[in-house]
Amino acid sequence: MNASTLPDVEKARFNMVEQQIRTWEVLDEKVLAALFQVRRELFVPPALRALAFSDVELPLEINSVDTHQVMLAPKIEARLAQELQLTATDCVLEIGTGSGYQAALLSKLAQQVTSVEIDSRLSSFAQANLQANHIANVKVETGDGGNGWGSTEYDAILLTGSVPAVPDALKYQLRVGGRMVVAVGQAPIMTVCRITRTTAATFDTVNLFETVIKPLRGATASKFKF
Repeated sequence: MNASTLPDVEKARFNMVEQQIRTWEVLDEKVLAALFQVRRELFVPPALRALAFSDVELPLEINSVDTHQVMLAPKIEARLAQELQLTATDCVLEIGTGSGYQAALLSKLAQQVTSVEIDSRLSSFAQANLQANHIANVKVETGDGGNGWGSTEYDAILLTGSVPAVPDALKYQLRVGGRMVVAVGQAPIMTVCRITRTTAATFDTVNLFETVIKPLRGATASKFKF
């Protein structure tokens, strides 16, 4: 692909992938292809569209009202998608829909995505964005999924906000062999982990990288001190 011959928006998308995302160890060709297929600028609040490909978090303001939630930086979104190690037949649970962009990326890598958003304004915003982009294999539901969602087991689970500790209820919604990717800890130190359910009762955890992202809405840290 020759960036010099692309229209401005596609050139910005190309530069985002090549300069921000590849350099952050995102090399899975399926993930890189999804980044070109999903039009990130159409998931950004209109007033911030000029920043759609910038290496920053973007506040999610809906009709001039600040939801106090953000779109993660593109390199974080891409790395989270890669670390789920998705296959085309996987069913995915996402906790924290936001703008719908992360779910849209996952939709290109998996068979079905169920995304749960606690803020009804954001779930409506995400649904509209997904419909406008003709993405039919993402189902957005409104509610607090931080301690599990329904009784279905999933091949992969992604939390788009950080948690002080991983809820057991979510771990047990993984199928055996399923993977969860989640940022664990409190600012200024958080570690993104991949938790794999290896048997009915055992889990393997791999630490992937350190970052700081906003806490998942509804997730609370214990104030108890030894």
